Order: sequence, then C-alpha cells, then structure tokens
Amino acid sequence: MTSTVPDITPQEQEQLDELYAAFGAAHMTPLWTQIGGLMPTSPAPDSVPMLWRWSTLLPLAERAGELVPVGRGGERRAIALANPGLPGTPYATPTLWAAIQYLGPREEAPAHRHTQTAFRFVVEGEGVWTNVEGDPVAMRRGDLLLTPGMHFHEHHNTTDHPMAWIDGLDIPLVRTIDAGFFEFGPDVLATKETPGVSRNERLWGHPGLTPVGAPAPKASPLMAYRWEHTDAALTAQLELEREGHPGVVEPGHAVVRFTDPATAGDCLSTMRCEMHRLRAGTRTALTRNAGSSVWQVFSGSGVATVGDERYEVGRGDLFCVPSWAGLAVDTDAGLDAFRYSDEPVLEALGLARTAREDRS
Repeated sequence: MTSTVPDITPQEQEQLDELYAAFGAAHMTPLWTQIGGLMPTSPAPDSVPMLWRWSTLLPLAERAGELVPVGRGGERRAIALANPGLPGTPYATPTLWAAIQYLGPREEAPAHRHTQTAFRFVVEGEGVWTNVEGDPVAMRRGDLLLTPGMHFHEHHNTTDHPMAWIDGLDIPLVRTIDAGFFEFGPDVLATKETPGVSRNERLWGHPGLTPVGAPAPKASPLMAYRWEHTDAALTAQLELEREGHPGVVEPGHAVVRFTDPATAGDCLSTMRCEMHRLRAGTRTALTRNAGSSVWQVFSGSGVATVGDERYEVGRGDLFCVPSWAGLAVDTDAGLDAFRYSDEPVLEALGLARTAREDRS
C-alpha cells in the first residue's frame, strides 16, 4: 500500500509512488508503513483462544486406530491440534505443538529421533513403555515422560487395550528457525523389558541427591516424573497453606514445576512444564504472559476464561492461551491441570513479561 504525506504536491506524490514501486521491485519494505504491525504496543498474536474437548479427541483417535497403521512413513498415530488463527499449520500456538497419540493393543511405534524436544503426559491408562535411548520407561496416568532432542525413542503397548496420551513438542519453534533434523532408528525395538522403575529414575530420581559418578548430562537425565510425587507435593502445599505457612502461588492455588535434577532449571530447554491444583472454591487472579501456553485438565472441573472466551472444562480437555491473553480459572469442585509453555525461550531471550490482576 502506498503511503501519502499530507500537504504535498501532485508531483511529490508521483515521486513517492515511484519510490514505493522501486522498493517493491527491489524486495524492500519501508518501516514507516509497517511499524504498527511489526512493533505493536503489546503482543497481537495470530493464534486465538481455543478449546479441544477430550470427548471429541478420543473417539477420533480411536477411529484412526482402526484405519491408520503405525509404522515407517507415518511413524506415529499422532493427531495435532490446529489453532484456527494459524490456518494451514498443525500448531496449537506459534511455538507449541500439541497432539493426541493413540497406540493400539500390542502395537509398537518404531524408533526415531529429532532435534525437536518432546514430552508425553498421560491422562488415563497404563501398559505402554517408551524406550528412551534403550531405557524402558513405564507410562501411567499422571506421569510426565520426557524425550529431549536427539534422543532415540520408541513405544510399545504390552496390553490388549489401547492407550492415548498427549504429545507436546516445540515443532513450530524449530521450524521457524530452520533447525530441524530427523533420523530413523532400528526397525526392531531396543528392548521389550517392562521394569517398574527405569534406569534413569534409579540414578536420578532421588530428591536432592545428585549421583557423583554419572556423566554430565546435556539435557535432563530424568525421563519420568511420577504422579505419586507430583500429587504429594501439591497436597503438601495446600496443607501448609491451611496451617498458615507459605508455599502456594495464591490462595488455594498450588503449583509445581518439573525441573532438571542436574541443573534445577526447566526439565526441557524450550518448554516449561507445570502441574496446577486449585482447591474447591478457588478463583485465580487474571494473568497475562508474553508467550503462549497449552493446558490440559487432569481431573476435576471448572471455568477457564481466556481473553474474551469462557470455557467450561473437565477431565482431558485442552485449551491454549495466546501471548498476552488474560487467563483466569474458577472452580467450585476443585481442579488439577497440566500446563506447558514457551517461557524458557522467552526468558533466555530477555522477552519474558507477566502481569497479574486481582479479581477478588
């Protein structure tokens, strides 16, 4: 679009038109015609608030299980959640990928690895093991399972029942910066062992205790964060609150962050993973964060207000929060929810910003 300057002569306007045409021919764009879009006064995300209901996702994944095989080529029966504000992309937000993955009875998903960082969070079911670099890791309800970048990983279902979970990856971020690499692994599983506790948990899963003889890890060496530990930590925070001691982020709102036991930093380099528990009758503050997040309700129910949207949410439902969209959650019955975000990236780049507004 040609910009006009007030009080100029027709000859000057003609010269400006010629200048803009020359810019276009040279593949150039002047800042003064674009600054509002390039440098808004606050984030103006293309992604929009969006809710995906578990009652819709799971039957569709089951149908895919009947029709779509798992194996080389497709690799995984994973169905991405696509934000309508990002048409033509399989992205939940501009930086975060979310999908429901479905593995049928006795099925195996072959090994591969990629630069994209990944995790799995289990809402229901058990009986699947994910082998990460040959280490068999059990997957059970409430568990967070990690696959840092360039770690070979494969899955196998040991039962006669299917299982579904959510995958979270930084695919959009890695695609944007053109840093993606992918490799196939062996067609045969590295192991079919099914231990209750993986080797990485035996070495690194002891609170506050670092194994001195272990090699220095490049990523979190702990691949499994078990629900019993998460549940106990959240329960203790709310118990301490009732006793008059600090620990919760706000009244009735307990949060734990999953961290790398070797560094105490985020468990993944590009994604922050947290578990939130709201006791019955809690109303959170309205929070805005630069950067985006995806939430999945683990148990309970409530109302999530995201920007101008109001969602009644229950077990398994997922919703996304675009950058700088206000988020508030209310629950009468109590609610547990898993959250992941791109905050580690924004913090590393000096772009993180948070604002809170009390609604009480």
